[in-house]
Amino acid sequence: MEYSPILHNLYAVPSSHVKNKLFVLCIMLSLWVYMIYCCVGYCTTIPTPLISASTTHSGVSESDGEFDNQDSSLGASRDLLNNENELDSRGDDWDEIRGEAKALQGDNAMSGFFNESESKKLPQAIIIGVKKGGTRALLEFLRVHPDIRAVGAEPHFFDRNYDKGLEWYRDLMPKTLEGQLTMEKTPSYFVTKEVPSRIYTMSKHTKLIVVVRDPVTRAISDYTQTRSKKPDIPSFESLAFRNATAASGGGGGAVVDATWSAVQIGMYAKHLERWLQYFPAEQLLFVSGERLISDPSGEMAQVQDFLGLRRVVNDRHFHFNVAKGFPCLKRPEGNSKPHCLGKTKGRTHPNIAGHVVQRLREFYQPYNTKFYQMTGHDFGWD
Repeated sequence: MEYSPILHNLYAVPSSHVKNKLFVLCIMLSLWVYMIYCCVGYCTTIPTPLISASTTHSGVSESDGEFDNQDSSLGASRDLLNNENELDSRGDDWDEIRGEAKALQGDNAMSGFFNESESKKLPQAIIIGVKKGGTRALLEFLRVHPDIRAVGAEPHFFDRNYDKGLEWYRDLMPKTLEGQLTMEKTPSYFVTKEVPSRIYTMSKHTKLIVVVRDPVTRAISDYTQTRSKKPDIPSFESLAFRNATAASGGGGGAVVDATWSAVQIGMYAKHLERWLQYFPAEQLLFVSGERLISDPSGEMAQVQDFLGLRRVVNDRHFHFNVAKGFPCLKRPEGNSKPHCLGKTKGRTHPNIAGHVVQRLREFYQPYNTKFYQMTGHDFGWD
């Protein structure tokens, strides 16, 4: 058979030099693919800034929603952070949510291969309260930070799902890279008696954030949300007072019903006492819901310092919407229009008589004074 150089090249074993070149080429190709994947994956960890102070689950009133403490009727104010977020109402559906997430992950084998450096961790910081205080706004502001990964929905682990165990809880958390902070928020934690000891058992080093708001405004906001779901509920006055007749008549004998949850939540000093039995004061940060509207960058600076993070979220991220009366988030490096969560401006508060508001202010005054002393900060609600 005649010798053929072509056939010789086809059957010849590649030299070690050629093998080394092919090996290096494969490594470089793999690294190139991995870098592209990391870039894409990093972008997906930064949430699209869709937040406004108008429609988050936990309410913060607009700056012009001041109450008249005289006998005149309290004008209708709009709760610009009172729209319930769909994510906040799914605390009992986590098994279904988790199953859906696992199914999506299983469809992408390459994602699992390249995400070996990510892992799920128990939260190092938790927004524990309060309901209708501005927790949704704060969470969404924080999720802009590249060093924070947070659960969107409220897990309600320490108050409703504790029997499911820490591994169940950990599995709800988003995957994080080394150096990223894992967070969650469930506003009912602050007022639930068993929660402080349970969080302490998980980790005594957990950082705790409480968003507080004028307790009178908060109570009315709470009632407004409930009435939006149950329009036939009794009036605010009949729920807030044990002797509603005296309250409606403006009599001084009206007794505030401290057992009603809408009233009870605003007794901040009483709830804080339980937390201080387990955690030192420096481990809790109290954020003003009012300032989260009027000066979001200022409040965010304190929150980022408390969490030990760079001050990434600043005034460049906020645009005050004059028409709506609250700040919306924007991308500071882009020219895109600022995004605000939700399409509506918020729920309208019912008209509450001035003497009713005044009586509630008198009820809360000693609790507020004690709360100011305990936190070392006067929130100016009186």
